[in-house]
Amino acid sequence: MKILYYDCFSGISGDMHLGALVDLGVELEYLQKELAKLPLEGEYELSATTVSKSGIRATQVKVKLREHHHHDHHHDHHHDHRTFGNIRAMILSSALSLRIKERALKMFQKIAEAESRIHAKPLEQVAFHEVGAIDSIIDIVGSAIGLEALGVEKIYASRIELGGGFVRCAHGLLPVPAPATLEILQGLPIGLHGVPFEATTPTGAAILACNVDSFSGSLPLSPQKIGYGAGEREGVDIPNILRLILADEPVQPSPKEVLLETNIDDMSPEHLAYAVERLFEAGALDVYMTPITTKKNRLATKLSILSLLDKERELTQILFQETSSIGLRRLEVEKIALARRFIQVPTPWGEVSVKLSMQGEKVVRYKAEYEECRRLAMTHSVPLHTLYLAIDKAVESCLNDTNH
Repeated sequence: MKILYYDCFSGISGDMHLGALVDLGVELEYLQKELAKLPLEGEYELSATTVSKSGIRATQVKVKLREHHHHDHHHDHHHDHRTFGNIRAMILSSALSLRIKERALKMFQKIAEAESRIHAKPLEQVAFHEVGAIDSIIDIVGSAIGLEALGVEKIYASRIELGGGFVRCAHGLLPVPAPATLEILQGLPIGLHGVPFEATTPTGAAILACNVDSFSGSLPLSPQKIGYGAGEREGVDIPNILRLILADEPVQPSPKEVLLETNIDDMSPEHLAYAVERLFEAGALDVYMTPITTKKNRLATKLSILSLLDKERELTQILFQETSSIGLRRLEVEKIALARRFIQVPTPWGEVSVKLSMQGEKVVRYKAEYEECRRLAMTHSVPLHTLYLAIDKAVESCLNDTNH
C-alpha cells in the first residue's frame, strides 16, 4: 500500500508543500500544464529551484505574481479580493479532473469556513486577500494536482508545529498562529512555540486538515522516497523545510484463525440449526455443515466453525452447551485473502454497495451486496437480473473512469 507521510517539524505552508511535492517527483511541467486549466493566464509564474537549508538540499517553489501595469485600479482591486464564491466557480468551471476539483474545493472551503467564523462574514463573501488570492489558488489547486499525481492510498502526518511570535497581515499584527490556522486545526495534534516564527499558515493547515487520514508519530513504514520543500525563512536554528516521505506500509500478518470441527450423528436438525444460529450471533466468522458417513456407514453431520483466536473459548462453550458433541478438533489456520474495498454504485433505482476484490491496484472481481439488490428489486418491481445488468454497466464505467 502506497502511503504519504508529512513530517511537519517546521510547520507547513503552501509553497513548502509544493516544493516537497516537486522534490518527491511531481514534475513542475505537469503542475504548470494542469494549473493552466485555470483562467489565470499571464497573472503568475511558477518556478522551482534547489536550495540548501542548514545543509539539507531542498526544492523551493515560488509563485511570482506579474505586475498589472496596463490594468485600471478597479481591476487590480478585484484580483486582491477574490471571494470564496468566485474561486469556487472558477475551479468548478475549469477542465481539471473531478477528483482534483473535489480535493481543491474541500481545502478552500475549510479556509473559508474558518475565516467566516472569525470575521463573522457569510461563507460566499469571504475574501482571500493575503499576498494576493492567486498565491492561495496556486498553492491549493497545486496541492490537489500533486496529491492525485502521487496516487497514494493513505496519508499520515506527524504533530503539526505552528510556531510563535507575531505576524504582520492586512489587519495589523496578529499573534502566531493566526486565528484561521488554529480554527482549521481544531481537534488535531499541534505544537506551539517550537520555532519563533509563523511555521504553519492557514493554507498549510487546510492541506493537512483535509487530506490526512490519521496523525501519528510512530508508524510501521518502509520509506521509498523522501522529498524536502523549502520555506522562505532564513537564519533560523531549525531548518524551515517540510519533509514528505513516500512509503510502503508493510503487510500486516493477518490475525490467526482457528477451525473447530466436530461430528454429530444424534441431533434433531432443528436443534442443530439453532446451535448454528447461536454460533453466528456469538461472532463466528463462518459456520458450515457437511454431510458425512461415519463408522458402520451411519449418516452424520460434520459441523465446522471458523473463529478468531479470541472468540474460541466462547464458541467452544456454546458448542458443548447446544450440541450433543463431547469433543472437538481444533486447527490453527492461516488465510490468504484478496484485499477488499467497497464502492457505492448508482443504478436507475438507487445506489448499491459493491465489494471490490483487489490485487494491489487491480480489481480482480466485484460483487454487489445481495440484500441491497433484493430490496431494490422488490421495492421497484424490477427483475433481479435487470438490476444486476445495470450494476455491471455502472461498475465498468466507474472502473474505467478511475483507470484513466
